[in-house]
Amino acid sequence: MGKRLIIYTDGAAEPNPGRGAIGVVMVDEVGKVVAQISAGIGWATNNQAEYRAVIRGLEAAAKMGAEHIEVRSDSELVVKQIRGEYRVKNPGLKPLFEQVHQLTRKFQSYRIVHIPGGQNKADALSRKALSRASD
Repeated sequence: MGKRLIIYTDGAAEPNPGRGAIGVVMVDEVGKVVAQISAGIGWATNNQAEYRAVIRGLEAAAKMGAEHIEVRSDSELVVKQIRGEYRVKNPGLKPLFEQVHQLTRKFQSYRIVHIPGGQNKADALSRKALSRASD
């Protein structure tokens, strides 16, 4: 069956564009948190930060040997672009989009799901990283 992980991702920039931060929470198939990432990423737009959070989550999942992953994000734009429902028009997002697709090839199965902001377990981690960056 292979190792399964759910990856919650969130990115933020304050102001937009401005100081960027990401949050990632990785949960195994029984709901146990197995990894968390909370980091500043330097200057970014909000959408770039959202993509960078997905990338960091995918990189971490690959290192952990995950075979089946589900990414959950509250960024409708990023989710729909990665699914191919929206075209990526912004030149600043195209290389991030390509990087996501390269990383997803490392897994036997992959899906990305849009979730409401209130269900995003990574939101507090991105806000925490943003507040650290402003200190």
